[in-house]
Amino acid sequence: MTRKSDLPLLLLDNSSVMTAMNQGEYKCTNLSFEEARSILELYGDDVICGFTNPAIESIIFEHLGISSRHYPYKSIRNMRPNQDAIAFKLYVTPSETQPIIEVEGVEAKKIQNVYVYCQFVNRKPEA
Repeated sequence: MTRKSDLPLLLLDNSSVMTAMNQGEYKCTNLSFEEARSILELYGDDVICGFTNPAIESIIFEHLGISSRHYPYKSIRNMRPNQDAIAFKLYVTPSETQPIIEVEGVEAKKIQNVYVYCQFVNRKPEA
């Protein structure tokens, strides 16, 4: 299926999703990693990245099981009607345990847990 290039899939994070959803009416649905991978494959190269967070980019490629790609970056101010996005929501919690490990002769301590989940966002058509 070929996608319209004037409505590329947007990849967003915690910060960029708030500016992208500035106007209009939206539907948000939680996604599994498998569903996110399928949507990315469907759009192929018609994808724009709205964030510059290397940690999330590594999650996209490693945990979604897709080949590493360099999606072009663009600051997104407003999603267009009928446009789709995948929002990678990252949140951090303090570690309940702080094991100390030795790395290359120095001690390292776990201080936090990092979690990510995906949401599919669609801007509804204007009435």
